[in-house]
Amino acid sequence: MTSAEPQRQIPPKSWKHLGLVKSVKEAIYSLPSYFRTETSIEGINATDIFTFNTALGATIENQVIQTLNQMRSVWDPDEEYVLYSFVRQSQKFPDVLLKRPLGAEGSGEDIIMGIELKGWYLLAKEGEPSFRFQVTPAACGLQDLIVVVPWVLNNVISGSPRMLSPYIESARYAAEYRNYHWENVRDAKGRRGIKQPSGVGPYPARSDRIADTPESDAGGNFGRYARTGLMDDYLERTRTELLCGIQAEHWLQFFKVFQDQKDTTHVKGEIDRLKKRLLASGQIAEKRISPILAILDQLDSLASE
Repeated sequence: MTSAEPQRQIPPKSWKHLGLVKSVKEAIYSLPSYFRTETSIEGINATDIFTFNTALGATIENQVIQTLNQMRSVWDPDEEYVLYSFVRQSQKFPDVLLKRPLGAEGSGEDIIMGIELKGWYLLAKEGEPSFRFQVTPAACGLQDLIVVVPWVLNNVISGSPRMLSPYIESARYAAEYRNYHWENVRDAKGRRGIKQPSGVGPYPARSDRIADTPESDAGGNFGRYARTGLMDDYLERTRTELLCGIQAEHWLQFFKVFQDQKDTTHVKGEIDRLKKRLLASGQIAEKRISPILAILDQLDSLASE
């Protein structure tokens, strides 16, 4: 059982790609400024608002990879890695590899780093990323990352996906801390031990067993990354993002009315109350109130359907 809290590690200073990894992180942080998509959503039902993560999650993640490859001038300004690109691998850890094609001429590693990439629809019902991260630490290279990309629609209930500031963490540290939290931090009864597979290394084959397994997990919560506490500060900041002038957390609370209440009169009453609060608060500039009210009018119409 792990007793000491793990510490973040980085590749040795002698590793020649250290500068590249730093540049890749900077590129990921700047993704919202570069991200463009032709995807557009119109005419959805109010009760379907929470389902976007399932419906569009993979599409958003693929578009993130495309954007990173289009940002080569950011992470490879001197064109030292012209043979390398970010490539997605389906149902295999990690989701994305920075690699060169097999059989490419020249010396160098075929794979430089990996990224476990997770898209997160900010207004999803759970209010936090729901993915499970169960990979054993030994399967993560010191340079590998776990990246969560939050997104919303630019008109809240319609329009094109808009990306917000991403979350980045060392994949090795994330896996080690997940185990530390499970064994030492969480409030739980019963066995806390974790079984780890042997003979595992970075960039495993699809058939390799790479998942850590808890000795006892009646609730099926092992690997729920957002519950480790590592994302708490980030999640708190992200929920304050303004979406058409209203903080994301308030939109989320409001949308739950559609999920929890089937009575149309109650839903329309909540819409009217929100309109009145906006008009009376004086906290939103007058030029911003009109588009917000237009969105609420759309919700009012959807509630009647």
